[in-house]
Amino acid sequence: MSNRIDGIGRWKGISMQKLLFFLSAIGLWAMASAEPSLEIRQVRSFDTGWRFLQADTNAAQEPNFDDGTWQTIDVPHDWSIAGPFSPDAPAGGDGGFLPTGISWYRKTFTLPATWTDKLVFIEFDGIMANSTVWINGRQIGQRPSGYVSQRYNLTPHLKATGRENVIAVRTDTTVQPDSRWYTGQGIYRHVRLIATEPIRLGQWSTFVTTPNISEDQAAIRVQTDVVNSTGNATEVAVQTLIYRPDGKVVAQGTTPIKTIKPETTESFELELTVPEPIRWDIISPVLYTAHTKVILQDKTLDDVITPFGIREFRFEPATGFWLNGRNFKIKGACVHHDGGAFGAAVPLQVWQDRLKTLKLLGINAIRTAHNAVAPEFLDLCDRMGFLVMNEFFDTWKIGKRPGDYHRFFDEWALIDARETVRRDRNHPSVIIYSAGNEIRDTQRTEQAKRILASLLDVYHTEDPTRPVTQALFRPNSSGDYDNGLADILDVVGQNYRENELLAAYRQNPKRKIIGTENSHDLNVWLALRDNPPYAGQFIWSGIDYLGESRQWPAISTPFGLIDRAGGLRPRSYQRQSWWSDEPMVHIVRRIGRNEPSPIDPGYEASTDGRFRVLEFSDWTPMSLEPHTETVDVYSNCEWVELFLNGRSLGSKPKPADDSPRTWQVDFEAGLIKAVGSNNGKPVATHEHRTAGEPAAVRLLTPRSKLSRDWNDVVRVEVQIVDEKGVLVPNVRHKVTFSISEPGIIAAVDNADVFSHESFQANFRSVYQGRSWVWLKAGVEPGQCTLTAESENLKPATLTFEVK
Repeated sequence: MSNRIDGIGRWKGISMQKLLFFLSAIGLWAMASAEPSLEIRQVRSFDTGWRFLQADTNAAQEPNFDDGTWQTIDVPHDWSIAGPFSPDAPAGGDGGFLPTGISWYRKTFTLPATWTDKLVFIEFDGIMANSTVWINGRQIGQRPSGYVSQRYNLTPHLKATGRENVIAVRTDTTVQPDSRWYTGQGIYRHVRLIATEPIRLGQWSTFVTTPNISEDQAAIRVQTDVVNSTGNATEVAVQTLIYRPDGKVVAQGTTPIKTIKPETTESFELELTVPEPIRWDIISPVLYTAHTKVILQDKTLDDVITPFGIREFRFEPATGFWLNGRNFKIKGACVHHDGGAFGAAVPLQVWQDRLKTLKLLGINAIRTAHNAVAPEFLDLCDRMGFLVMNEFFDTWKIGKRPGDYHRFFDEWALIDARETVRRDRNHPSVIIYSAGNEIRDTQRTEQAKRILASLLDVYHTEDPTRPVTQALFRPNSSGDYDNGLADILDVVGQNYRENELLAAYRQNPKRKIIGTENSHDLNVWLALRDNPPYAGQFIWSGIDYLGESRQWPAISTPFGLIDRAGGLRPRSYQRQSWWSDEPMVHIVRRIGRNEPSPIDPGYEASTDGRFRVLEFSDWTPMSLEPHTETVDVYSNCEWVELFLNGRSLGSKPKPADDSPRTWQVDFEAGLIKAVGSNNGKPVATHEHRTAGEPAAVRLLTPRSKLSRDWNDVVRVEVQIVDEKGVLVPNVRHKVTFSISEPGIIAAVDNADVFSHESFQANFRSVYQGRSWVWLKAGVEPGQCTLTAESENLKPATLTFEVK
């Protein structure tokens, strides 16, 4: 039996035959799993029916306050993304020139009769920012960070079943600029109510680990806390059942009974064994499920469900990263939390589409730059097979912006770190934590060492199974490699300056090293490729993000492999040629850094050279007159042959340094084509055709069905094409959209960093011949039709089924 999968290397612990049989038998190709259901604990979405005011007001926390004139909305809700863009916005370019300030949310609700005598909690996955929460006029909590989850006990202040309760939330981001970069505003992540018995499992206390794994069995350790909020001592045990992805119980057990005193918490631990484990891996992200219950005699008092993965990994100084017995490079991308046109309130399908594209490019890891992400984002990484560097802090005590988290670090940092680690530690995708990005405290060595040691103590206490790194910034300037700070870290991380990091390894070969933030340049990739100790890199950035503009009119960055709307930038194909195992070839035109850019006046108006567009994925230059074009072909194939209108322009072998294959081509309108070959056989092709005059609108989408789920949206690409269907890249046509019920236009975009058109509109101008529209489902099922029209062009339609 083979222990290799598609030539990737040994996947320790399972044969290919067993894997294929298991996956096909239980339908894991779609990463689906049959999870058990909660028996006692009740969790209900609290997303719908909020009242919203984008302003400050007096006494809005009081139950009898009249909010009848406020807007009715559902959360997640980012009110900043609605705009307008303004050069005078207090957030400036850091926040994409979008609005900030104070907002209020209120919701009236009654408790179901079945919740009588239960404890009731409200849980927010993220409120931006400096939030205060009231229930029935009583303040129950506040939190400065807009990124962390927060839970509050409503029980002491709730009214009897059947009577109305009012929850009120105030947010305040008036001190600007604040976090880097675009943050969003308001209750921008999901909210839920949780009802439990007074004797319950502690918040995020259940921790499932896999300390020993072999081909025959895996040891599963389940640790959890039970809280007794009653006035009586109680004898309870904890039971856990382990489910395979097909829903079959493969292990179960119960702890010895313990007595829990009134108003105290007891810890429980259970060791189980799973036979013939299927490992979670980037090539097969198999998830098991632990169903943990508090048992009083034969009665279940509370229960939680914990998905987890069986896998083992480590970092080694001399050889880098290992997962399940395989040694490979971490090929990562830094990703901010915004979703382009959706702002910070991002439907999960948007992330799934983006991550799928990154995976096609060969990306196998994500760095959550630079703050805690939504929990469902990590769920998605678990299911899709991404490794994650989980990063929480962009500042410690020395801030980078007036409104930064540094103002609250002393009071809140250890609390936020502890709770976020406990929330995230069951995700198999998470392989390393980052304690901070480009921290300025390192200029004060002793202060920085004290803070870092305190943070590591929290990480290691709450999760001893994962190492901690930090994205060091110019560590040679601050002496981090000589003063002991770097060696506090489990894995030494550095942003950019790859040769400095390699020198730090040579200085102390016991150091484990990783690039935490790296540029797109070829020499950067070679530093990783050619040095076994270098465990991996995280490209800045994987996806364009809102903010980090140094001047108006730019509202976002062009630094990504993927643009803001999900389209591939030309540089992404070079990355694919380095990092993907699938044969590929792609043609781009390249202009000189000092040549005029044909994109639009915005680039010429900007003095920020980072925003210059130098590569074009087309064969339609601005001038069709005779001239010479520089053509780069990105490919991982052994040989590439280039053709122009059927004539061979020659073949070139794969350069040893992975640079592109370049031709100087006398331009002719028509067809340019590249053919990649391995072992003398064609394995990949790519071509461009010269476009004619615009003739029609074309709509492209990967699917035609929508579900009535907030997290589900369909992305439709809009193209301006000539009469032969060739994309016309050098046009700026305005396209207007209409959709029949039950469809809804959720957002529009064109990825242009200089565009100030609203994301929430029924029109969008194209950029480089393209724009995008996202659709979501209305209340009723049925069919809906999207129509896209542009003046003097043939319109296009698509029909979708809403389930």
